Amino acid sequence: MVMAAALVSCTQASSGGGPGADVPNAAADPAAADAAQSAGNADADTVENADRAEREAGETEPTAAASPGPALVRDAFATLQATLNETCTPGAGDCAYFLGRVTRELTELDESMRADAKGPGHFKKPLADMKVLFDKLGDDRSEAHLEKHFSAIVGTRDGINTWMQDHPDDYR
Repeated sequence: MVMAAALVSCTQASSGGGPGADVPNAAADPAAADAAQSAGNADADTVENADRAEREAGETEPTAAASPGPALVRDAFATLQATLNETCTPGAGDCAYFLGRVTRELTELDESMRADAKGPGHFKKPLADMKVLFDKLGDDRSEAHLEKHFSAIVGTRDGINTWMQDHPDDYR
């Protein structure tokens, strides 16, 4: 910010537009007012270009890259656990939301386990169980298809819950 102010100050002083300079009256000369406005835009462009060059040169503080960490597994598991007391009755028309949600939560847990610093080898069993389920489901997330695989979806959820309960360091 200081650099931008200094750049504008130097530009105004060298072009005669600094404090105390004779600036044409905009009402008296519209062409002069347009020229002054254009010069101001050029100064703003110069400052923006300098800021961009500084960022690209790496002179500004780098932002820390987000690391997945254990929080992702913990958070994904917590949202999956929130489905434990829910169910639906296949064929009754009340399963679209429930099965879609459980499938989505399993997908997010799969992604977080793969990104975790412990590596996918640590989560070998739940990842294998989810792969079996996802292979069965394919890309079809229609209610009828999910209802067809109701037992596999709920069974995978419950099996992963049991595995995670035996590994509290992964979600606490």
